[in-house]
Order: sequence, then structure tokens, then C-alpha cells
Amino acid sequence: MRTRFAGYVYATALAMAVGGASGAMAQEKTFDLKLSHWVPPSHPLQKALEDWGSSVEKDSGGTIKYKVYPAQQLGKAFDHYDMARDGIADLTYINPGYQPGRFPIIGAGELPFLMTNGKEGSQAFDAWYRKYAEKEMKDVKFCLAFVHDPGTFHSKSKKIMVPGDVKGMKIRPAHATMATFVTQLGGTNVQSSAPEVRDILEKGVADAVTFPWGSIPLFGIDKVTKYHMEVPLYVTTFAFVFNKDKYNQMSAKQKKVIDDHCTNEWALRVASPWADFEHGGIAKLKAAGNDVYQITPAQLAEWKKAAEPLEKSWADNVKKVGGNPDTIMKELKAELVKFKSAY
Repeated sequence: MRTRFAGYVYATALAMAVGGASGAMAQEKTFDLKLSHWVPPSHPLQKALEDWGSSVEKDSGGTIKYKVYPAQQLGKAFDHYDMARDGIADLTYINPGYQPGRFPIIGAGELPFLMTNGKEGSQAFDAWYRKYAEKEMKDVKFCLAFVHDPGTFHSKSKKIMVPGDVKGMKIRPAHATMATFVTQLGGTNVQSSAPEVRDILEKGVADAVTFPWGSIPLFGIDKVTKYHMEVPLYVTTFAFVFNKDKYNQMSAKQKKVIDDHCTNEWALRVASPWADFEHGGIAKLKAAGNDVYQITPAQLAEWKKAAEPLEKSWADNVKKVGGNPDTIMKELKAELVKFKSAY
């Protein structure tokens, strides 16, 4: 009797445990994520976000769904960090350099002549920034960071060969560091988001732009520029950031799915198609008859010398938030060497 009774109790307990687990899974909340970016849907980033969202949906067993909102549908490019913070979108694509002074540490990636490529450069950049993201981007859940393939000067009316050529020009800079560079060289900055660049060049509000190569024809800028300096001058830093409240509402299993998609491996997956696209723009512009020109080693040395004060400015900004710029820069350069992407 005791044996039969014990068996009955065990079977009943097991059934309740299984039933409870099944019920918990059945009751797991479904989330519909809004993934927002500000470039055209034809941009490689659109597919990268679709791939990210599709993989999240699959790994969550369909409990985390997604929709991508491109081309500033949910808000302006400059606002995407705050959009993630405030829950206007759940995952956003941000350019920290659009808000000068707000994210000083990540600004290290904007310094000229630092990286040679967008793929390994993104892996190195993401691996380096993770330890600083929690403090610098504390309003959101940091997901991953990456860069585009190196960009350069593209101008309407003249070749920019040496730093002195920038004097007197009106230039749309890619980010805060390039804006400082333009000012140091005697140029005037014209601020605009990427989708607005063609318009300001066409109207004469700007004479030139710093931009990656493939995006020149993508945004129609090739129709209003003629001269393109073939030098890996700079990269722009980017990140995916997630709304904290939405993440905290998720089950442990769902959080793990998000965490598994906010990794260094995913930084490479996001960056790679875009890097290939941007690098391919050099050949496209040449084939279209644009003047893609090189500079001499002596001219390159002039550019590097002119860029030296930028690192000091970056270091001063980092010190203001209690960081050690020497250590931070040493760590970044070590990652770039490790991933074979140092200039």
C-alpha cells in the first residue's frame, strides 16, 4: 500500500510540475518590437536589422516579434538614442557623434587614421567599448557597436589635397570629431543628418561632405559632387541600443535571447554587409566618371600632423567624465591590432 501510495504521490507531483511548466510557457508574454533606423530601406542596414529581428523571433519561439521602421519613420536621426530610452522604439540605430559631448569615450573611434577597414574594425571597436557602455549609455541597454568602412572628403568644386585646402570651405562633417577637425583647419561646419546631405550640397549650403563611399550614390550625393579623396580618413561609430523597460518586462528565457543577439559576433554580422557595400562605392564612383584621386605620402603626412590635436581634445573630454584617456586609447589600439584593423 505504501509503495502504491508513494507512486501515486510522485506521479501526481510530476504531472503538476509538467503542467505548471507548460502553463508558464503558454503564458509567456509576446512582445512586438519596433526596430528603428534613419537610413533608406535600400541601405544594407535594413537587411541587417531584419536578419537580427528574424533570428530573435526564431530563437524566442515566436514570443518576440519585430518590425523594422526605416528612414526616420519614428523620429529624426539625431533623436534615436532618446527614442530607445523613452520607448518610442525598442531597438534603435544610433550615431553617438550626432550629439557632440554626450558620449565622449566612444568618440575615440571617430579619430582620423585609426582604422583601416569596417569589418575587423567593428569587431575591435565593439570588444573595446563593452566595458564602458554601461556607464556612458546608462539610460538604455547597450546591444552592440560597429563602424562603417573608412570615409573621406567628397567635394563639389575642387580637390581637397592638403589640410590648407579646407580653409574657407563649408563642410558637412560626419560627426563631432570631424566637425572639430574642420574648424581647426579653418572651415565652417554645416550640420545635417545623412538623408539631408544632397539637399544642402545642391543648394550651396555646403561645399563638401565627409562620407563613406557606397553611401555617396545611395543618397544621391554623386549627382552633386565631383571630387573624391581616396584616403581612409575616418570611420563613424554606431551602436544598437535597447529600451530598458521592455527588456526588464521579458522572461529570463527571452532576456537570454536578446543577450545572445547583442554580442561581438553579431557586431560583425551587422557590420560586414555594410562594409562591403561602402568599399564597393570606390569602384562605382570611378566607373561613373567621378574624379577619384590619391594624395602623395608627403601630403598624407600633413594630414596626420594636422589631426594630432584631435586626440588631445578627445582626451580632455574623457577626463571631464572621470576617464583615463591614456588607458582607454591603449585598450582600443590593442583591440585594433588584435583584430588586424589598425591603421
